[in-house]
Amino acid sequence: MHARTRTTIPCAVAAAALAALLAGCGAGGNGSGGTGGGAAPSSAAIPAAAKDDALAAMVPQSVAADGKLVVGTDASYAPNEFTAPDGVTIIGMDVDLGTAVAQKLGLTPEFRNSAFSGIIPGIEGGKYEAGISSFTINPERVQTADMVSYYTAGTSLAVKAGNPDGVTLDNLCGKAVGVQAGTVQVEDIAARTKACTDTGKPAIQVTELQAQTDVTLALTSNRIVAMLADSPVAAYAVTTTQGAVEVVGEPYATSPYGVVLKKGQGDYPKAVQGAIQALITDGTYKAILDKWNVANGAISTSEIAS
Repeated sequence: MHARTRTTIPCAVAAAALAALLAGCGAGGNGSGGTGGGAAPSSAAIPAAAKDDALAAMVPQSVAADGKLVVGTDASYAPNEFTAPDGVTIIGMDVDLGTAVAQKLGLTPEFRNSAFSGIIPGIEGGKYEAGISSFTINPERVQTADMVSYYTAGTSLAVKAGNPDGVTLDNLCGKAVGVQAGTVQVEDIAARTKACTDTGKPAIQVTELQAQTDVTLALTSNRIVAMLADSPVAAYAVTTTQGAVEVVGEPYATSPYGVVLKKGQGDYPKAVQGAIQALITDGTYKAILDKWNVANGAISTSEIAS
């Protein structure tokens, strides 16, 4: 997924560990939901989270000294992180959650837009104090960074409302299906097409487009009958199309997203994990996910991968 199934680096099946490190997250892939231009599904403001003194005390002085939490994010992946219509303000589910985490730790968040591939190196080099950009937790990343889970995402099948063509994951052979270029879904649909032709069935008619927003438009304008996308992106499409799109079944190939932190910073991962867990407990977490219509990826327990 744009691990957000993100866009800058394709999350393609990478043979090399470096490719896996830089690629997008989610189920793996590049699923950006387009670059900006979207609007929040809900205008409801998320109340500020109260500072937790015990958690704040666990934040390294190197991070806490200036009162800010500098976060690297690639704002091109709606609804997780993207730019508002003004083209400048960074908004999204990850932004709301990162803001609440910072508030729990007594810090003011400062989100900085970055190429996806530059975020982890930026954390290692001290440019960012955290990375929140739909990073899927995987062994390659955990070798170089600590990660704290906050969400799960997979691939979802989306169709026109009412599913007039009766599309399921089991009957895609011969059907027109759209995917975003550079995402894990490209590999997924290629494998599914091969399975069709290997068994004597017609190949899937694949439409591959650069922006997820274009894939969604192809679906609503009847140029395709289904699309495969990261689960939060597919869920968001339901909202942005005013219900003209619906998701069929449950996400598959799910993996957790994680906040990325530089290794060797003492209790910092515990502070972030504690903040996320507190937000889950007090309902703020649910309110944020509901705002962006991505509650199907909610977790009940945040964990540290290091």
